[in-house]
Amino acid sequence: MFYHKKRLQYFTKPDSPDPVYAKKLQELIGGPFGEMSVMMQYLFQGWNCRGPAKYKDMMLDIGTEEIGHIEMLANLIAHLVDKAPAATQDEAAAADPIVKGVLGGAKVQDLIEASMNPKHAVMTGGGALPADSVGYPWNGNYIVASGNLMADFYSNIQAEAQGRLQAVRLYELSNDPGVKDTLSYMIARDTMHQNQWLAAVEELKADGLEDLPVPSKFPRELEKQETSYEYWDLSEGNESQEGRWAKGPSPDGKGQFEYLANPEPRGPVGEAPKPNPKFYSTTA
Repeated sequence: MFYHKKRLQYFTKPDSPDPVYAKKLQELIGGPFGEMSVMMQYLFQGWNCRGPAKYKDMMLDIGTEEIGHIEMLANLIAHLVDKAPAATQDEAAAADPIVKGVLGGAKVQDLIEASMNPKHAVMTGGGALPADSVGYPWNGNYIVASGNLMADFYSNIQAEAQGRLQAVRLYELSNDPGVKDTLSYMIARDTMHQNQWLAAVEELKADGLEDLPVPSKFPRELEKQETSYEYWDLSEGNESQEGRWAKGPSPDGKGQFEYLANPEPRGPVGEAPKPNPKFYSTTA
């Protein structure tokens, strides 16, 4: 069950409309690393969780919070799309010779409408969309809910890192105090969520439920362990051998990295079997 409260989790109204920026902001709602993706990812991970109750509860907590983030962004977009009258903008441009020269006689309103998301006007009547910044609809294939908590938590760390990166970039692209204040709050929550998932990884290890490599319960004798910790240098130059990944103990504590320069293939020449005659493939 979900219960909605009318108050937003956090929100500061933008000082002025900006439909062009509203189009950019759609990425934080419906992009691959947007709030819709993490909301659905965490909720499905929680609903599918068969582990201890504390993990299930935590995933549902954060997934529910992400619904509130979408609500904040939707309200922000609604205010940004509510643009100022065209006459006022044109008068301001006419008063500045430099701006007038840049516009080359074009009306400010025409330029705005050409660069804004037309769906904000045509489809939603000035509201947000379940889509990214170029209008591509949100896709359920963006989410990861594998049933293996360690695999999912690492995916969540990556999702929060990408989401925070995009929020920070959008913060830098705005000069509106209201927009920056709202994004500042969301960036802070992304900081918490990154640390939350990292803590959850540590907890899984401490509880003895999962470890590295994922999945940790697969019998190691069934993998070709002689190559489990070999680093293959397959590009020109050997600078990569200086990295942590090429020498010393592996992060899972179960092996030692070995650096191999120009390793040779260990399999036969690739050759497909003879095709079924009914496929009418060309053969030698």
